[in-house]
Amino acid sequence: MPNVVIDFLEGRTVEQKREMVKRVTQAISETLNCKPDAVQIIMHEISTEQIAHGGILRCDK
Repeated sequence: MPNVVIDFLEGRTVEQKREMVKRVTQAISETLNCKPDAVQIIMHEISTEQIAHGGILRCDK
């Protein structure tokens, strides 16, 4: 069973997440020749207070 973990900044709509998991599942099932129901996707939404780049929190930019 393919397991996919996707990290992204919070703020996406439920509709965007639905479309993303649909497309990612399709790509993986076609590429790895497995059934779509074998693909598991775990999403981690990260707040801008939990990510930094170049020593600056994303929320401070």
